[in-house]
Amino acid sequence: MTTQPLPTVGFVGLGSMGTGMTRNLQQAGYPLVVNDLRPSAASELVAGGASWAATAAEVASASDLVITMLPTPRHVADAVSGPGGILEGIADGGTWIDMSTSVPEVANAVRASTESRGLHILDAPVSGMSVGAAKGMLQIFVGGEAADVARLRPVFEAMGDPERILHVGAHGTGYAVKLMINQLWFSHLVATAEVLAVGVSAGVDLGVLRDALVASPANSNFVEHDVLSILEHGDYDEGFALALACKDLGLSIDLARSVGISVELSAIVEQVYRRARNSQGDRAGEMAPFALYEQMVGGPMRLGTAEEVTTR
Repeated sequence: MTTQPLPTVGFVGLGSMGTGMTRNLQQAGYPLVVNDLRPSAASELVAGGASWAATAAEVASASDLVITMLPTPRHVADAVSGPGGILEGIADGGTWIDMSTSVPEVANAVRASTESRGLHILDAPVSGMSVGAAKGMLQIFVGGEAADVARLRPVFEAMGDPERILHVGAHGTGYAVKLMINQLWFSHLVATAEVLAVGVSAGVDLGVLRDALVASPANSNFVEHDVLSILEHGDYDEGFALALACKDLGLSIDLARSVGISVELSAIVEQVYRRARNSQGDRAGEMAPFALYEQMVGGPMRLGTAEEVTTR
């Protein structure tokens, strides 16, 4: 029996997420054609057999399918529709998968402008941060035609956890699911920081308070697991920059506005994040807003160390 060769995957965007994703594609045997604003970002991949392309158009012309993993909707639009973009190189009937955290408008505009070309376009944003990207264990939320999702599942499985690759609906729903996940996670962070700050200021031991929350109906994955990176290690997750977190919050609120839903709580969370960005800078970690509440209690909130704040 003759084994069909794996398709050549074009990949545009080799940041903290794209680097891990492309390494796993390469390890799974997929031929790669890659592009990034920084040619140096591709050096390891090229050494492993990937081809470098000077433009997104060259990536598309040399690939069977193209993936974008870029910081903002504007970057996605430029890479796809701008000069030297994917649309200049992709063949009629070709496939473009946007795995960025973006909004439906960009892909919708591409679909509208290329209706006669028969392109297969999917939105497939991810969760799992750079650690999940490096380990090939991302969650992937795919919006698009069911037949396309089935056809491309092996590609997704090279980058993500097979049990958590979800076809969430029609075009645009992948973007929406990812934005809602981010919005809720950021809200959990602000709410948890606020609750812990009030509790320790009222004289409750930090560890006792967290244990009580974990044992209560108010428990969440964030309280039980995620916040420990701060409480135990002082790690505010610089793997995902605060500037990008603020971008995602803004996109989430824009989405809510576009569908006519009022989101007062989300707007407050966005304000807290922007205040943290103003005080700590774009490169601070996505959990940096927690430090705003630590400032109010007079020092770091840590479990089991001399720095632990228990009363103020």
